[in-house]
Amino acid sequence: MDTMIIKSLGGAGTVTGSKHLLKTSELTILIDCGLFQGIKALREQNWESLSIDLAEIDIVILTHAHLDHCGYIPLLVKNGFKGKIYMTEPTRELTKLILLDSAKLQEEDAEKANYHHYTKHHPAKPLYTINDAEKSFKQFFTVKENTSIQLSNHIHCRFKPCGHIIGACSVEIVCFDKTIIFSGDIGRSHSAILPPPDFFTKADFLVMESTYGDRLHDSTDLYDSLAHWINHTVKNHGNVIIPSFAVGRAQELIYILYQLKEQNRIPHNLPIIMDSPMAASATDIMVEYAEYTTVDRDKWLEIIEHVNINREYANTAEIVHDKQSKIIIAGSGMLTGGRVLEYLKHDIGNSRNTVLIVGFQAEGTRGRALLNESHELKIHGKYYPVKAKIVELTGLSAHADQSELIEWIRKYKNPPRQIMLVHGEPSALEALRVKIQTDLKIPVKILIKDMEVVC
Repeated sequence: MDTMIIKSLGGAGTVTGSKHLLKTSELTILIDCGLFQGIKALREQNWESLSIDLAEIDIVILTHAHLDHCGYIPLLVKNGFKGKIYMTEPTRELTKLILLDSAKLQEEDAEKANYHHYTKHHPAKPLYTINDAEKSFKQFFTVKENTSIQLSNHIHCRFKPCGHIIGACSVEIVCFDKTIIFSGDIGRSHSAILPPPDFFTKADFLVMESTYGDRLHDSTDLYDSLAHWINHTVKNHGNVIIPSFAVGRAQELIYILYQLKEQNRIPHNLPIIMDSPMAASATDIMVEYAEYTTVDRDKWLEIIEHVNINREYANTAEIVHDKQSKIIIAGSGMLTGGRVLEYLKHDIGNSRNTVLIVGFQAEGTRGRALLNESHELKIHGKYYPVKAKIVELTGLSAHADQSELIEWIRKYKNPPRQIMLVHGEPSALEALRVKIQTDLKIPVKILIKDMEVVC
């Protein structure tokens, strides 16, 4: 019996910075390689060295393309990692898109810090550059879902789609005589555009996300809720602003809004504007890999025709000052940056407008502040009073809730000997730990950053 060691370098005790290490006698594998986002104390960890010699890592496996799972890859490669990075085809295309955008923002932030002299580092440098990101792409290798890949003599892995976004997968690693599953981020059982999460049937150990481990999503009909708030806002001659993740959420939104218009539940002539170059590019990738969704390519092309997609920042000011009621879908999803801030600066102080929060809002983000009923929002150094209606719609979440996570575990014919919880804030981790142990009688451990667990 060969011993394995699991060690989380990130994504333990928090929902960001996912990096989980599997050390075996033959290979050391890093599952996900994400950036920390959110509060400053978390972001600062991106600049700290990992608690492992990078030369020890042989292979990286990427479950999906979100920045908190892929954003550290250029830094890993820049600092000497030379191995293969395995992922599905849609994940490869989305990861390239996200890493180039991340690198561009890092370069711009360093440039601004130097220009305005608000840095203690002279000069300020980006975490990584566009050139660093592009170099890492040479190490990307794609895999097919449900196909076993031999990684070494006694280790093989298999990817299974898990919803969340296109290309997202859970990963099974069979090492000698033990099976360990890394869940990745598990999607909803009823997505408008993605098949329900697939599942494995046996595991010795399960490393599992717990983003919504302490809550159930609203069971109210999502289409009804969206239609209600859109019509309410239009009646008051206001705007509906939807901060959105560019990958996954934005595409699901334009699909649902198209359906609402087709069903005559919102006005046909109501403009829908997607103001995000990254969301536009991610939509192109969604069309290219339409077979990974439940919507065919022709239908996607028809939906896109009914959306005003703005790629140019120069047009944003014109849209902001257009007095006609409209729906704005803009990044970023947690209001940490992006074009949505330009709309909020103009619209958040007006009670006629509605801000729809449709995804997870991490600690320390403007999105979390709005959900916590903050009376003002600081944007680009200035405070703006919050008078617009702030409405949370959890039905659009890309993450399974507590009951869906429990049901995903129940599908194992041979339950895991132990479950290790990651990718959750402390309250979610603890609630899910108790629920699993009480309902399923499976031992659960909450992983702590850099703690080693022997399997």
